[in-house]
This record gives sequence, structure tokens and C-alpha cells, in this order.
Amino acid sequence: MRKKKAAAHENHERWLVSYADFITLLFAFFVVMFASTQADKSKARAVSESVREALEHGQFTNAISTVLGRGKHEAALAAKNQPQPNAWDNASLIPSTSPGPPPAQPSAPPPGSAEIHAADLAKSLETLQHGLDAEIQSGKVQINLEGRGLVISLREAAFFASGDDAVAPASFATLGKIAAVVQALANPVRLEGHTDSVPIHNSRFRSNWELSVARSIAMLELLHTRYEISLARMAVAGYAENAPTDTNKTDDGRAHNRRVDLVVLSAEALKVEPHLGPR
Repeated sequence: MRKKKAAAHENHERWLVSYADFITLLFAFFVVMFASTQADKSKARAVSESVREALEHGQFTNAISTVLGRGKHEAALAAKNQPQPNAWDNASLIPSTSPGPPPAQPSAPPPGSAEIHAADLAKSLETLQHGLDAEIQSGKVQINLEGRGLVISLREAAFFASGDDAVAPASFATLGKIAAVVQALANPVRLEGHTDSVPIHNSRFRSNWELSVARSIAMLELLHTRYEISLARMAVAGYAENAPTDTNKTDDGRAHNRRVDLVVLSAEALKVEPHLGPR
């Protein structure tokens, strides 16, 4: 007698396939609706990419495979081999954190800043002391290295007539040596005019303020026109009698105070100076 074949076991869970497809499409629909309402296009794009990754390689594939009857071991192995999207919570497929803007990159240093910091002002000091030895010995020029930079003091007697702002042609040779050193540096330069405490009032200048500023400007124009130092590197200031280096009670002291200081600014001084040159 022939045995009857056992009736095939009816799968009562086949409806889950259609149900899973429906849920997937419904989820995709809501994601599209969400993305269309976002003004931040980059955020919407990130959400869309995360959904695509989840649908193609993530939780949906593993869950549906289990429902269709694949063995637990096979489903677990597939899940292990699938990359997990970083932007999604593995438990609920809801973004755990909102995609944010890319991290800010460190700003590049301003052009020329490396040269400014690398400028060897001490070496420039030695060069000037050697090249201007005669002028220093005669008291026409004084050079100091300070925290704010290399300070070259040009005494009035050697560079200007009394009460005037015109630079004496006899001083051009000395200024040429100074300009050669300044040109070799990238540092900004500030020209500071100073006077003694004796008030001035003539047809040209109503006060020591005007005289000190006028001499600074005259020196700036000469350095630019004759020695081709860029105007963008230079600035002027006038202090009148308010920043003396010596006493104003003697003739020698007042003579020392009447000067124009050419200051090659150091990197430390530039921290509190306004930016010079085009941005």
C-alpha cells in the first residue's frame, strides 16, 4: 500500500511579507515628507542618505529576512556582516543625533605672519650698530632693541632744521643704510615724532603736536619715494613733548627729546596693533 504524502504545512505568516513592504513604503513616505519640510538642505540630504543606508544595508534587511523564515543563525551572520549606519539608533531606526555642520577648520595664519615672527631683530640691531658706528658715536642716531621692536632714534640736529619738517639732504646717506635693513625685514614700521617741552607757534605749526606729526609724515614719504619702502607697511604717530627720553630742563636733554623714532615692530607688539595692509 502506498503511503499518502504528508500535507504541506501551510504558512500562515505569508501576510507578513506584504505587511513589511507596506511598512517600508510608509516609512519612506514619511521620510520624504520630513525632508521636503527642511529648510536646511544639507540636513535633509543627510537624513535621506541615512535612510538609504538603513534600507539597503541595515536593520530592515535583517528583520525581513527573519520574518521570511531564514534561520536565526543565518540572519545573525548577515547582520554581523552588514555595516551599521552611524547616524541611526540601532534599536528604533530613529536618528540618535541630528547631523550637524562639519567641524570648523583652523583658520590659516595671515599672509606674511611667519616672516614677521621669524624676523631676527637682534641680527638687524648688530648690522645697524656696525654700519652706523660713526653716527652713533656722534650722537646723531641711537638704536635700542625693546619689547615693542627695534627702535632707531633719529635726532633732530642731524635730520631736521630747528622748527622745520623738511628732511635734511645731508642725512640721506645715513637713511639709506637704515632703509636697507628695513627692506630686508617683513615687519611693519611705525614713525613716531617727538619734540621737547618748549612750545612752538610759527607760520607753519601752531603746536608741538603738529610739528611732531609733520616730521613723521615727512620721514614716511622719504622712505617710500626714495627708498621704495611700501606705504602699506608704515604708520605715523605724533607725541609732541609727552614721551621724552631725557630731561627737558637742560639743552642737551631737550636735544635728545627732539627726534623721530623709526620703530620696526616686533611680533609681540603686533598683537595689539591694527592690521596693516590689504586683507
